[in-house]
Amino acid sequence: MARPRLLRLAALAAAAAFALAGCGGAAGSGGTTLKWGFYLPTSWDPVTSSTGNDINTISLVYASLTQLDEKGNAGPGLAEGWKYNADGTAVTFTLRPNLKFTDGTALDATAVKQSLLRGKTQQNSLLKDQLATISDVTADDATHVTVKLVAPDYQVPNLLAGKTGAIVSPKAFTDDAAAIPTAPVGAGPFKFESFVPESKAVLVKNPDYWDAQDIKIDRMELTPATASTSVIPAVQSGALDVAYITGDQVAQAKAAGLQVDVVDSFGVNQVDVHSGLAPLTDRKVVDALKYAIDRKAIIDVANGGIGDVAYQPFPKGYVAYDPSLDGIYAYDPAKAQQLLAAAGYQPGQLSLTVTVNAVSQATAEVVQQQLQKVGVNATIKVVPPGSSTWQQEVYLGRKAQFALDGTVGRESPVQNLTVVYGPEGLMNTSKVASPEFLAALDQVRRTPLDSPQYPQILQNAVKLGVEMSPSFSLGTMPRIAIRNPKVSPLPHFLSQYRWEGVTKGAGA
Repeated sequence: MARPRLLRLAALAAAAAFALAGCGGAAGSGGTTLKWGFYLPTSWDPVTSSTGNDINTISLVYASLTQLDEKGNAGPGLAEGWKYNADGTAVTFTLRPNLKFTDGTALDATAVKQSLLRGKTQQNSLLKDQLATISDVTADDATHVTVKLVAPDYQVPNLLAGKTGAIVSPKAFTDDAAAIPTAPVGAGPFKFESFVPESKAVLVKNPDYWDAQDIKIDRMELTPATASTSVIPAVQSGALDVAYITGDQVAQAKAAGLQVDVVDSFGVNQVDVHSGLAPLTDRKVVDALKYAIDRKAIIDVANGGIGDVAYQPFPKGYVAYDPSLDGIYAYDPAKAQQLLAAAGYQPGQLSLTVTVNAVSQATAEVVQQQLQKVGVNATIKVVPPGSSTWQQEVYLGRKAQFALDGTVGRESPVQNLTVVYGPEGLMNTSKVASPEFLAALDQVRRTPLDSPQYPQILQNAVKLGVEMSPSFSLGTMPRIAIRNPKVSPLPHFLSQYRWEGVTKGAGA
């Protein structure tokens, strides 16, 4: 769920794309090649991947037990169905028959058991907290696997729709678990062909994928890049077929004759506030900062007006969205100044460091100006690019007072709330959570998703998390894609980028 930067995904395609991706639309075998300018995951192993946003790339090579539909509801994936026991303490998944990994081994109930338990027990697993709800996994027969739970938890089908439920070949991780981060073996829509770290990944269609009939692309070339000024020229020239831009580039992309898709997502920008670092140990100072930020101005400046102001880590229209939170910390510089004065700070007496990823420096400058307007001296600290630098600075090192971040929204709303507000959540750099919030999360887990009370129970947990946390939401982050006109529109899924049905015409 965590996403290290205010995620100007538009910036992710550039000079490297020109050097690494050729023009033209067909692979050497005569199939269709799609060149995607995005970014490479922190790890190709779902167990050691360190950001929620990695689901967009690792889902190319892995299939998960379940899969979210367009509205974020769990549906069939590797499992064609599931059933809970009477008290909600176990759920049995029925696998599709004759599944197999790209290494040729069977993807059966035993393989699912081994893969899930690896995520729960491997020493360096970053899925342990997500899988803590599971007490054991049993293979009942070849196509039935039962997930046993510590306590009733009806979130599990959603939980297993993303990285947490991505099934890795047991043969691959038994032979060499250390190789998985750069040589993944799964059962997703594509098979790994080659990989150059920090440079390029080449994937080919997996004919044994359970939904292979809906994958029309024969070859995917994934190249990372950093220079936002090169994105549009790269797609124009054919060096890329699809890339991602920020809202302030939409007009330029359309003028260049490119197609633009704006796709709603779970993504919400956030400020991670570490209340254990002075002067943020004073709640009045923290609340002052929440009122000092003009969220709409950030969206207008940084994203061309695309996106909605947000006061919670879920988009409007999703079941977890609590309408009562609208405007809870609406922009009010006078109130911010009053709170700072009550905390004993006169204008110019309080100093703060704003930590930001390199691609979001312009946003940090807007925030800096807004803080200065209420008398806070803000210094910008730019974290250099790299697969782990943000994690070491913010999530693991917990050195940042005020970090511009974002959540992509995990597949389960409880999973998202745990990462953002839970006591061990990566984005909760303060590592504090109230007993009331934790009790509310437990109540959500115990409530069946089809219960009439479920939306209100879930929204109550969201409200408690927002009111408790020193961190705060800024705005939603729709995905903005530019594409060659001969590439068909991308599917609209809240949870991640998906490629079902995407085609590329001749000559693209």
